Amino acid sequence: MKTRSACSYLMASVIFVLVMAVGAIKVEAESPNDSVALSGLKQVKVVFDMTNGDAKALLNQLNVIGQTRDSLIQQGTTPEFVIAFRGPATRLVQTDLEKIKPEDRNVAAKIATKVNELSKANGVVMQQCSVAVRQQEVKPENVLPAITVIGNSWISLMAYQTKGFAYIHP
Repeated sequence: MKTRSACSYLMASVIFVLVMAVGAIKVEAESPNDSVALSGLKQVKVVFDMTNGDAKALLNQLNVIGQTRDSLIQQGTTPEFVIAFRGPATRLVQTDLEKIKPEDRNVAAKIATKVNELSKANGVVMQQCSVAVRQQEVKPENVLPAITVIGNSWISLMAYQTKGFAYIHP
């Protein structure tokens, strides 16, 4: 009787472990997604207000914007992004190395590469505020070529939000 009971217990334990393993495999196989939030959306419009003067942080933010764009496309939603640079970020998206801290120059080169890459993506527009250009003592002609210098980012940010763009300030 004890052997039969132990055998039943062992069999039940094995079945339980197998069921749990199959369930775990199913959970791991399903990638996280945003289907609930994106339900019914064919397009999203976002304006990113980029002001970070920390080179590593700005590069990280640009990388996440790129990943976000790719993820939206993979999930069947067309992104329309405006990336607006102003404030201290201005010094990190221009070519005059004298205006960039020596310790940030290597990362600034990576920022320039990422800006160039993003600028070539469909649905991405990049802008640099001319007010910030003046305040940060940067020459307009030194702004990275992939970025368009505009009059005033606050006006641009207001206008895009009025046109239905979501606002994100990372």
